[in-house]
Amino acid sequence: MHDLTVIINLAAALAVALVFGWATQRLGLSTLVGYLLAGIAVGPYTPGFVADIRIAFQMAEIGVILLMFGVGLHFHPEELLRVWRVAVPGAIGQSAVAAVAGWAVARAFGWSHGAGVVFGLALAVASTVVLMRMLVQEDRLSSRDGHVAVGWLIVEDLFTVLALVALPALAVQRADPLETAGALALAMVKAAAFAVVIWLLGTRLVAPVMERISRMRSTELFTLTVFVVALGVAIVAAEVFTVSVALGAFFAGLVVGQSRFGPQAAADMAPFRDVFSALFFVSIGMLFNPALVVSSPLLVLAALAIVLLLKPLTALAIVTILRDTRRTAHTVAVGLAQIGEFSFILGTLGMALGILPHEAMDALVAAAILSIAVNPLLFRALGAAEARAAAVAAEPKPAVPGTEAAERELAFPVIMTGAGEVGRRLIRRCADHGIPVCVVGNEPGALEQIRGYGIATLRGDPGSEDVLRAAGVAEARIIVVTDASLAVKMRVCIAARNVSPRIAVIATSGSDAERAWLKEFGAAYICDALDEVTDALFRSVRSGL
Repeated sequence: MHDLTVIINLAAALAVALVFGWATQRLGLSTLVGYLLAGIAVGPYTPGFVADIRIAFQMAEIGVILLMFGVGLHFHPEELLRVWRVAVPGAIGQSAVAAVAGWAVARAFGWSHGAGVVFGLALAVASTVVLMRMLVQEDRLSSRDGHVAVGWLIVEDLFTVLALVALPALAVQRADPLETAGALALAMVKAAAFAVVIWLLGTRLVAPVMERISRMRSTELFTLTVFVVALGVAIVAAEVFTVSVALGAFFAGLVVGQSRFGPQAAADMAPFRDVFSALFFVSIGMLFNPALVVSSPLLVLAALAIVLLLKPLTALAIVTILRDTRRTAHTVAVGLAQIGEFSFILGTLGMALGILPHEAMDALVAAAILSIAVNPLLFRALGAAEARAAAVAAEPKPAVPGTEAAERELAFPVIMTGAGEVGRRLIRRCADHGIPVCVVGNEPGALEQIRGYGIATLRGDPGSEDVLRAAGVAEARIIVVTDASLAVKMRVCIAARNVSPRIAVIATSGSDAERAWLKEFGAAYICDALDEVTDALFRSVRSGL
């Protein structure tokens, strides 16, 4: 008989995650809530099937690697630089307040100082997945308040990275504070050396290899290359530099993300990240003991008070003091009123190092489930309140320079997919008339030729939402779909509408049937090649007569 233990546990975990994720999605909640509930259902503290927690955690480790790799891929310093005056001091102040409050709660329950620090940091950092979904769903991602919230979260992510470096050094009890400081300094030096080595290898070895693989036009090999880079760098980080696999995956994503293959790598890794991230949240749910809610309700309430009250009020006060708009203050406050994947990454590391007690992880899971479930309701209430305030306002107020209107100036009002002959001719005409265009495509040679004209390009699958988002579709006015099969055009239309429901889609068609399909999939303007050629021929006939 074959040993099917791994397959049985994997299939059971994913099946239960699918059921609970579908149910929470139908209820208008985040699927992360469903995954955590699925973990509770197959965990050792509830009746019925109990998954093997050791296998679950091995699978979850891959989820951690892919999550942190994704964070590195999407880390764009320019996003932070645009709003650093609010995001940097705001994130530092809010994280410090929440961390101190979490430490105070931990000390009140008799935990060590180290457990208090980890618990406070875990409560301070919000979920990137939840915030980005809410900003996209509420159409705030491309506005100033969305930019500030994303920049704020980038700073919190950097705090998480520093914590991943510092925690192993601080976990060892030392009598001499100088020894602790020396161990912390050594950990920082190791992390810095690892970052330098990975950056050099990435630019000298990884980038050329990915360039050669991409020229082979093999999607399978390119995806496999990205997967090997993510897992390989994480293993090197743990085995050679004795830093966490999460930190190694973050730097691997940072190297790949800053290359011109970043958007395509993010799109290719998304399915794997989604699957293994679901397993990660299921494994976290398996740790949760529901009896904690009955035995220590004050601990759960204290954690919820920090997440749902203290963090939003602190963010609201900081943004107001920094004299930003009221809309920005409200968006940031509501967006940060939750915790998620980074809280669990810090919590599991703290438990592995023997710093954090088990009941602290239970409190984090309970706070995450409730805060993530409440967050969409808070955003809906915020939208309704803003609508009522706009209706009540008697006179329109003059726009303040530097606020949302100024932030929404478009770098590329036109996004174009396809770099064939029709696309290149249209690109040249747009350039002649001073219309900024960004071209998205998968043809390296054609894109290099277009870049030679001074036109911005982005290599990647134009049917991927991540690639289109990286190209700036969320801020663009028009997307032109040319030089592709009908299947690709339909995928581009769907992805563009999902990223920006208000964008105008212009597409080319070669038949009446293709025109009908494109119209069905959201194309507002369709240029039929046969009609255009017929019109040109008819004009020539009339001119000749």
